Amino acid sequence: MRYLPLTDADRAEMLGAIGVADIDALFADIPLDKRLTDLPSLPLAQSEMAVERKLAALAARNVSAGSVPFFVGAGAYRHHVPATVDHLIQRSEFLTSYTPYQPEVSQGTLQVLFEFQSQVARLTGMEVANASMYDGSTGTAEAVLMAHRITRRNKAVVSGGLHPHYRGVTRTVSEMAGDRVDTLDPDPTGTEDILARIDGETSCVVVQSPSFYGHLVDLRPIAEKAHAVGALLIAVFTEVMALGLIEPPGAQGADIVVGEGQSLGNPLTFGGPYVGLFATREKFVRQMPGRLCGETVDADGKRGFVLTLSTREQHIRRDKATSNICTNSGLCCLAFSIHMTLLGETGLTRLARLNHANAVKLAGLLETVPGVEVLNRTFFNEFTIRVRRNATDVVQALADRGVLGGVPARRLEPKHPWLDDLIVVASTEVNTDEDRAAFSAALKEVLA
Repeated sequence: MRYLPLTDADRAEMLGAIGVADIDALFADIPLDKRLTDLPSLPLAQSEMAVERKLAALAARNVSAGSVPFFVGAGAYRHHVPATVDHLIQRSEFLTSYTPYQPEVSQGTLQVLFEFQSQVARLTGMEVANASMYDGSTGTAEAVLMAHRITRRNKAVVSGGLHPHYRGVTRTVSEMAGDRVDTLDPDPTGTEDILARIDGETSCVVVQSPSFYGHLVDLRPIAEKAHAVGALLIAVFTEVMALGLIEPPGAQGADIVVGEGQSLGNPLTFGGPYVGLFATREKFVRQMPGRLCGETVDADGKRGFVLTLSTREQHIRRDKATSNICTNSGLCCLAFSIHMTLLGETGLTRLARLNHANAVKLAGLLETVPGVEVLNRTFFNEFTIRVRRNATDVVQALADRGVLGGVPARRLEPKHPWLDDLIVVASTEVNTDEDRAAFSAALKEVLA
């Protein structure tokens, strides 16, 4: 059976219709050094059983997060996901449904999204939330574009505590739009002076709390300075669990709140799919990207749900759209909402306290290891340590001893060699006293 049935004549006819000389011309925008010049070193054909054996052998080389003491975070966190979540999202009416192009027919999907929006608005302390974004990084970039539309300026001031991936996505989107990004240097000590960078040309200030390095940031003075010059404050988070314990960004003066919702209901899954959270003030709702589900009553007076705003390009003309987001991560939203509903407000607060307590225990234990310095004065469940050796070598040596001991800061900040000795460490409710003891003992051995 041929998987590519097109003939050379078919391809020539298509290239002629497109108006290019050859297939290589279709990839002109991709740099030459990023293209394969030959077939990859793979067998041209194998049996199904042989392929299964090979892939199983490759998969066996991975170390799963649940098989060893695990202290990796940096934007993706290992939390316990109740079995109820997977049981419910695998029901066929949820698992196979997609974006509602005839929305009022999809009452179940719309209700899920409405409840999700309500939970996100409550968590963030904001008035409205949308029906989700791809993830936290694209949500941050969309928030910056939204701030530019509102203020009619095009300069974003970005904290050095913003996750490097979020910063990179924001910079890429901004460059394509011709906007300016003023980025502060990485801030592992939590002492940056972002107020000094805010001026009359500033459209928005982007600050993460807890920061990439784990520091809690008081957003109030930043909001006051931003508002004084007519700019907006965009508050970002990567660990939604923190909102169960710290004051919501909306209560601290944020105008737009964005972040990652993976920690609730969604496992690590090798980095995705995840679910972006996006909330704002009601007065800005018409500039909010994505779409908004609303509650109403039908002709018989029964409760119903509708798409109140649909400003993405799948629903309206591209030149009128506020976003090119093409999905709402619906299944991930559902998992988030189920987990959040199971916890309730009291459960989320207790779980957040447990996360913080476990991180405090770990920080105290690691501080006793010779050659280790904890850089944080405040943190939730993640903090940064300085070690007296190259951090990448230390993390690898820990892995060789069966402990996944965090993320070297330099791995995500390759342009800054002065971060070589820093490790970002996370501890959640899944870590035990035995895990922490194993980490401490292994680190002591590595640094000896």
